[in-house]
Amino acid sequence: MEVVQEYERAVIFRLGRLMPGGAKGPGIFFIVPCIDTYRKVDLRVLSFEVPPQEILSKDSVTVAVDAVVYFRISNATISVTNVEDAARSTKLLAQTTLRNILGTKTLAEMLSDREAISHQMQTTLDEATEPWGVKVERVEVKDVRLPVQLQRAMAAEAEAAREARAKGLWTAFLNPLATRKTHPCFNKECQFVE
Repeated sequence: MEVVQEYERAVIFRLGRLMPGGAKGPGIFFIVPCIDTYRKVDLRVLSFEVPPQEILSKDSVTVAVDAVVYFRISNATISVTNVEDAARSTKLLAQTTLRNILGTKTLAEMLSDREAISHQMQTTLDEATEPWGVKVERVEVKDVRLPVQLQRAMAAEAEAAREARAKGLWTAFLNPLATRKTHPCFNKECQFVE
């Protein structure tokens, strides 16, 4: 006699064959010693971090990107019979999917459109893991890290843009003053008559 919690299911094999009726649980189930074996499967949402992946973007910039994937086992029987380790397989697939999707994006798209990238990754992973009995609930791109040299170059470019804008504002402020000084009526002898 074994007990399966509300969030678990037990997949039972008798002499190596899957027992009819699918996964058992929640509650009590009986097994015949030496003849039956079983595996408990947790149906709760699990998560894992995709380690930082070095990715070459479409515009030839190398970035380090990491993500978090949330998934759950949707079918305990299929997850036990179709894949050896559903969690590990999903993690490896998430790493390659992240590299494949971001390899088609430019740096600007990676930085500005994380939500669309996360959604594309979630649908791609969900389709690929469906035969394993896995449902990918959500994918979040955590961080996009640029190389230090590129960060410095972008900071210098932003500083130059701010300086150019400041010079433009200063010039716009000085132009009316310069016009007044060169105007023929702007001298001591000229007086305005009302």
